[in-house]
Amino acid sequence: MNNIWKKVSSQEKEQIYNFAEEYKRFLNLCKTEREVVNYITSVALENGYKDGFSNKSEKLIFSDKERIVALYKKGVRSQKGGFNIIVSHIDSPRIDLKPRPIYEDSELVLLDTQYYGGIKKYQWFSIPLAIHGVILNKYGRKQYIVIGEDNDDPVFTIADLLPHLSRKVQGNKPIDEALPGEKLDVLFGSVPMDGEKEEEIKKYALHILKEKYEIEEEDLVSADIEIVPAFKARDVGIDKSLIGGYGQDDRICVFCSLKALMDIKENIHPILLLFVDREEIGSFGNTSAKSKFLEIVVKKILEMEEDIKPYDVEISLYNSRAISADVTSAVNPNFKEVDDLKNSAKLGHGVAIVKYTGSGGKYYASEASAEYTSYIRNLFNKNGVIWQTGILGKVDEGGGGTVAMFLAEYGMDIIDVGPPILNMHSPFEISSKADLFMTYKAYKVFLESE
Repeated sequence: MNNIWKKVSSQEKEQIYNFAEEYKRFLNLCKTEREVVNYITSVALENGYKDGFSNKSEKLIFSDKERIVALYKKGVRSQKGGFNIIVSHIDSPRIDLKPRPIYEDSELVLLDTQYYGGIKKYQWFSIPLAIHGVILNKYGRKQYIVIGEDNDDPVFTIADLLPHLSRKVQGNKPIDEALPGEKLDVLFGSVPMDGEKEEEIKKYALHILKEKYEIEEEDLVSADIEIVPAFKARDVGIDKSLIGGYGQDDRICVFCSLKALMDIKENIHPILLLFVDREEIGSFGNTSAKSKFLEIVVKKILEMEEDIKPYDVEISLYNSRAISADVTSAVNPNFKEVDDLKNSAKLGHGVAIVKYTGSGGKYYASEASAEYTSYIRNLFNKNGVIWQTGILGKVDEGGGGTVAMFLAEYGMDIIDVGPPILNMHSPFEISSKADLFMTYKAYKVFLESE
């Protein structure tokens, strides 16, 4: 049995619990992509990193559109020999506002929404929600808003149907039919505006937005507004061994890789951490793993130290080795029938090495070679990293992908390594504090490796 709690010392147990406290603070601060990028940037600046698009330094930040960021740390060896790369994604399933979201119905004002990523819609009804985002007004002034996180803030919610009246409307319908996406509209207010005769409740809500936040209705067209759970990350279990919180897929890997890089003193190979957006919807878009951002960053790094020849960027990436830092599913004791229990990861049993992803006959999969899997396994064994293997369910049960396939196109060796998660894609995902710490250790020894 590979249970971490049985293998670590009392001193390391204390480290595990302390490490989790910082992680929970990170989760509470970073519920959107922009918030994650700003957190990464602030941590890097505090640790001596400089803007890579305007500076030459041994430690650089490359950031674009507040939705994708890379951190570079020079090594002893040349960049042309390849980087040690860890890539993770900063987006999480959520609910977004439509461009014209505010409307009035049944003497209530609501927000019209569009869900983002693979959610189970019923999990988002009847829970407290917060509004996070950025808005640009007609003069181009950018304003960040967060409503629902402070104790004095209001929260928002999506109203479900009471069981007394749901038999015919919801009843025995398939869950996607019983709770369609157009029902995910957010309750926003109920007080009418004095002196108005039409849409008086909507007008009062707009009045509050204008008075308190300087937001006009048309400004919401040029806005990125996300609806996220309003609750904080919390300890789970009587022994406080687990963490419950929103966005752990994949921000647990973001946090562990960032923390690992900041704690490294010396590294042989140059290091590149890549934090990408849009993974939850197939990595489409100009801030995704499919974008040209990685190539541009590598070109800037090579230009800083060497005369670039044709194909040097491609050669450098080809010579790199990488970890796709993403979570995998943990065995759920309530639903064990969906897992191949011989090959599925368990909470508290270590960071999971996932040799291949995809679904069915390994469609849309990136698969690491036997040689590279052996290298990673032996690296962890030599450095006291407790690990396990993982796959995403039985062969024909489902499956899923990561960004590994997009970096694999450069020819580099890449493998998925990350902790198992329960309740994945829900508003309240569950991780193990022990797996969290082993994930940090795994990424650190990889970045330091020869």
